[in-house]
Amino acid sequence: MQKKYIAFFLAIVMIVSCFCGCGAKKEENVTETQPTTAKITDNTTFKLSYTQSDSLDPFKAETQNNQVLSSLVFESLFDIDENYETITNIATGYAFTDSKTLRVDINPNLKFSDGSEIDIEDVVYSVNAAMKSPAYQGALDCFDSVYQNGNSVIISLKYANPYAVNLLTFPIASTNDDDEGFPIGNGRYSYKNVDGKTVLKANVNDKFSPSITTINLVNIAAADSIDNAVNIGNISYAFRDMSTDTSKRMSCAKKAVNMNNLVFIGVNSMGRITANAQIRRAISLAADRTILSESAYSGYASAATSVFNPYFKAINNISLFSPAADTATAKQAVSQSGYSSSELNLSILVNENENRIAAATLLKTQLEAAGFKVNIEKVSNNTYTQRIESVNFDIYIGEIKLPDDMNLYSFFGEDGAARYGIDDENLKCIKLYEQYMSGEEELGKFILAFNEETPYIPLLYKKGMICYSKAMNGDMQGYYGNFFSNIDSWNFIS
Repeated sequence: MQKKYIAFFLAIVMIVSCFCGCGAKKEENVTETQPTTAKITDNTTFKLSYTQSDSLDPFKAETQNNQVLSSLVFESLFDIDENYETITNIATGYAFTDSKTLRVDINPNLKFSDGSEIDIEDVVYSVNAAMKSPAYQGALDCFDSVYQNGNSVIISLKYANPYAVNLLTFPIASTNDDDEGFPIGNGRYSYKNVDGKTVLKANVNDKFSPSITTINLVNIAAADSIDNAVNIGNISYAFRDMSTDTSKRMSCAKKAVNMNNLVFIGVNSMGRITANAQIRRAISLAADRTILSESAYSGYASAATSVFNPYFKAINNISLFSPAADTATAKQAVSQSGYSSSELNLSILVNENENRIAAATLLKTQLEAAGFKVNIEKVSNNTYTQRIESVNFDIYIGEIKLPDDMNLYSFFGEDGAARYGIDDENLKCIKLYEQYMSGEEELGKFILAFNEETPYIPLLYKKGMICYSKAMNGDMQGYYGNFFSNIDSWNFIS
């Protein structure tokens, strides 16, 4: 009987052991599911300034505030990188069918943010609207007309322009507005009305999934108020074109960005001692472009060492101008001019811009080292414009925003904004430039003629400033024309 109890007990132990073994084996095969970390989104922190009284239509907007916003809402036919080289966007490619006709091929598979297709009619509409707009009209002066041809648009040019494709960076917008009256693009964000306020809402998709899903807009129009708002954190980001020297009063995070704003010496080549090419060359040689960039423009400038922007990689820049002053060679040029030391009187005309006044002061010292007697004439902005347009000056400090195709018709065109004082009838470099643009002549011949005749004197290219909140995380990669290039990597996560 006892043996039966023992056998029964052992059987129970074996059964329990089997169940325990099976349980242990099952636990070894269990895989724990890790909780998915959702991306933190931010609907409140990021703020941009805008001008409420100005239009949000990219072709009607007159303020820099609203024009900067448009790069978030609209895409363009092409983008331009920091070397002024084109990148296809809405367009898939281009070709010149002749020197004055540009064909642009359009991607047929793209849609606007409201789901409607981007038609060729939308592109033609946008080109025509940009040609008349405050923001783009000046740069598109070489455009004559545009029309549809199949899945392409054909742009007729007023004159031969081998880099006209660089100008196709304006917004492409729908011919229709949305239900709330906002213009429609196919950009990363769209204008929306939330609780009676205008905001930008992210168009989230597989390729764009930012932390900043809502951008709140703050009505700040005055430049000084924008600067202060960034400093104290009322807005998170702003672009400043340095029309005044704001760098010294900005305490936020900052990044310099290259621009195509040329600061130059305008020269009266039709009268006075500056009608002499050797005198003009001496002025150029005496100018210390590095000191002007670092001191007069607080480092927010690059020395102009060629006729074209040094960052324009499509043209092999032949260095004409030394960044530093060459006073000895400047004195030789003065000697070759035939003028005596008593005749070397120069007057620098300058307006009320603080950077240009600082540049004129430095230039005065540099020219005096080369033997000139120099007087600075500081006049009001209106008087400055009147004096230049009537060619009542020896030399003046000027600034011109050159278009992204780098054409120089601001100086050489009949209606160019910087043509005053340039002797277009007797300077051979102007004709050579026209021949270069049409493909009839090599660039080198124009460069050599420019160096001999010096119709104007490039000094430096201004830089702009991106300023943003120190609380913002992420590598700031924005640049001029693409201010928010990597906004999807920005956040305020502490």
